[in-house]
Amino acid sequence: TLNPHPPNLMFPIIILALWGILMTSSICLRQTDLKALIAYSSVSHMGLVAAAIIVQTPWGLTGAMILMVAHGLTSSALFALANTNYERTHTRTLLLVRGLQLAFPLMSTWWLLTNLTNMAMPPTINLLGELFIISTLFNWSTPTIIITGMGTLITATYSLYMFLMTQRGSISTQFQLLPPTHTREHLNLTLHLLPLGLLIMKPALVSGL
Repeated sequence: TLNPHPPNLMFPIIILALWGILMTSSICLRQTDLKALIAYSSVSHMGLVAAAIIVQTPWGLTGAMILMVAHGLTSSALFALANTNYERTHTRTLLLVRGLQLAFPLMSTWWLLTNLTNMAMPPTINLLGELFIISTLFNWSTPTIIITGMGTLITATYSLYMFLMTQRGSISTQFQLLPPTHTREHLNLTLHLLPLGLLIMKPALVSGL
């Protein structure tokens, strides 16, 4: 039987996990390197997972399982998108790579869908996992809603920041002749986002229930 009240020894670990959510999310807001931003985003999400697992409730473990699967696909898709940018521009600096929506409108659609998934927009399965975890932590200790709420807000902020910095604006003159995107790249992203879309219809497949 799972213990709804974790031992006192676990309190510092849960607090560190929650504090890590705020710290890594805040670091994402000041990143200039695209891959570093995505990597810190993963650390932030795993702070939620760690806290939910340590609380040791059925809802917490269910939310952790859902979020691990969902974020595994989402983060991998973001890294794949970052690599497609790097292969064409040979830089990961956000200030230099702007306005790619004009050159790659279909790839920009993938960027938008993946970033919306990363920020847990409804009806994505990421939202379901985060709701399970936030509810679990709130039931364990009411003040945690402040930290998880701020973490969710900052996650939405840096996800939009990443999309706007890479896709919007005017494209640099040094990137006028960019090679086109390939079918394999679109297939790769389809195989990342299609399972996320299908799991919305039956999240019990990854919930561990």
